[in-house]
Amino acid sequence: MTSQRYHQNFIVSWDQLQRDVRELCHLLVERDFKGIVAITRGGLIPAALIARELNVRLIDTVCIKSYDRMDQSSLEVLKGVGHDGEGWLLVDDLVDTGKTALKVREMMPKAHFVTIYAKPDGRPLVDQYLTEVAQDCWIRFPWDMGVAYVEPLVDQVRR
Repeated sequence: MTSQRYHQNFIVSWDQLQRDVRELCHLLVERDFKGIVAITRGGLIPAALIARELNVRLIDTVCIKSYDRMDQSSLEVLKGVGHDGEGWLLVDDLVDTGKTALKVREMMPKAHFVTIYAKPDGRPLVDQYLTEVAQDCWIRFPWDMGVAYVEPLVDQVRR
């Protein structure tokens, strides 16, 4: 998979991410979880926000490398967990092609798997998600972006 498969961009601000996480937590608030497992790197920040909203203190990680910038490559498990996920909430920022999700499902088949965003190819692999995004859309998360000065329009036009 290469970056050429993306034809749209979806920009997520910090505010939007926090609102989306809180909305997802409304769907989870009645459940009790032993802990949270974040899929790194993208799942770290949503997992921390979810942990705060659900008052979960035990957080672990599954570390899988599958992307190099916008290009998806083979999966490399850098760190797993020593349980099948029973009673645990598994969190990622998004499910895309489903390759990472499938690998984590094999590792933790009994976990309740949630993502904030889901693309059609990976959507069947998660138990819950908040927002569906087109398969050809690249999601730009706030932790991957910086704030830059933008020249006023009038100055741009008058040059």
